[in-house]
Amino acid sequence: MSPDRTALVFEDRALTYAQVHERTTRLADRLRAAGIGKGDRVAYLGPNHPAFVETMFATHLLGGIFVPLNFRLAAPEIDYMLGHSGAAVLVYGPQCASVVHACERTAGLDTVVALDGPADGELDYEQWLAAGDPAPIDVPVSHDDVACVLYTSGTTGRPKGATLTHGNLVWNCYNLLIGVDVAGDEVTLVSAPLFHVAALNQCLLPTFLKGGRSVIMPSWDVDECFDLIARHRVTWMFGVTTMFAALARSPRWKDADLSSVRSLMAGGASVPVSLIHAYQERGLTFCQGYGLTETAPGATFLEAAESLRKAGSAGVPVFFTNVRCVRPDLTDTDPGEPGEVIIQGPNVTPGYWNDPVATDRAFSEGGWFHSGDIARVDSDGFFHIIDRVKDMYISGGENVYPAEVEAAIFEHPAVAEVAVVGVPDTTWGETGRAFVVTTPGADLDLAGLRAFLTGRLAKYKIPAHLDIVAELPRTGSNKIQKGRLRETPLPDDPHHATRS
Repeated sequence: MSPDRTALVFEDRALTYAQVHERTTRLADRLRAAGIGKGDRVAYLGPNHPAFVETMFATHLLGGIFVPLNFRLAAPEIDYMLGHSGAAVLVYGPQCASVVHACERTAGLDTVVALDGPADGELDYEQWLAAGDPAPIDVPVSHDDVACVLYTSGTTGRPKGATLTHGNLVWNCYNLLIGVDVAGDEVTLVSAPLFHVAALNQCLLPTFLKGGRSVIMPSWDVDECFDLIARHRVTWMFGVTTMFAALARSPRWKDADLSSVRSLMAGGASVPVSLIHAYQERGLTFCQGYGLTETAPGATFLEAAESLRKAGSAGVPVFFTNVRCVRPDLTDTDPGEPGEVIIQGPNVTPGYWNDPVATDRAFSEGGWFHSGDIARVDSDGFFHIIDRVKDMYISGGENVYPAEVEAAIFEHPAVAEVAVVGVPDTTWGETGRAFVVTTPGADLDLAGLRAFLTGRLAKYKIPAHLDIVAELPRTGSNKIQKGRLRETPLPDDPHHATRS
């Protein structure tokens, strides 16, 4: 439909749709010669790069299953995923060479392809691709065939491989294109990692379907983000809270040229309303969505028309998907009553790769997927995500949702980032412990924080402990690893802020 339009931009290189088509077909031919056919797995390990997109599409042309891996993981973790998925081919970027060569499974792979500097026995990506036949490939693929296996963040225990079918991807794109007015002239900044389901399925694929242009960032960098927005006249981008917070804190924020930006989209975790307002005050449309890897990922979305009136809400169920907020007995909650979010629809995973027990646990009768997330639904039907079920703690018999406490703490001018966990307490059972990254040059102590929160939160919600830290531990998809924070020993004097 649009062979001459630019499809991908990466650094100083641009590829048209015709070029992506030819390169993908050549690569598929080489994968076929390497033994890849319907149902076989091809893994990709590396930062964002056009080769990620080409490898995915080439795998799909053959009816194969694409396995994008988190390039921030260590060798034993990658080793587990390669073995668990049964990948036959691995394509990797040069930044991951040491990890790849430390993996025991790599030696057992049929084919290993390096984007640059292949080791002995490995193939050079560009040379290998160029030798492929560009003749059309037509392998029948149904909506029920698995397209991808995406490993969950692994915030607790072993990561699970969520399977997403071609139908899951298609219906997710339909939902996104109804909720966002993606245009054929869209210039989308792909700034989050493409192994993350939101960057892939909420940004790149819908833009590709519309014939738009995806500007791919190899890694997140605040200054580079501002530069790319101005240079390419970016119209749309997705980000998580930490990315948008970093942009708003930058010295360049006040004078940055954001005039081309039509809309911004956030997901991955609740965004503090104060941060949303910082963008709205710049005249920018800031929309939130909610979803999971297992829902491909869109489950709810706050459209632009409601982004001011319902700032902070995750919106309403996306068009072709059913979403409910339920009590433990699976009856629907009343407006304002907390409950678990469950999702049903054609975008929902059929289950986990080679894990029937986890699959069975994740669903209830009628195909309802249990998210493990707690939300309230207001009287207008808008969802407000409160927290993960497992992150909630009980203090003095009262439920405390850390995300609510974090949002209040984030409003303090000295706070750049915050995470709150529940810790044991001899009087109250559990109480809150806040881990805070302060803004440059700012100072914060426990007494000052508690004074700031008094009147903003109920007394039992105000943390009893404060740790000032240089950074928060995160997964490759930028989610805070609260399990690691809970394991941090309490100081001898818990009534004073600790620094590390």
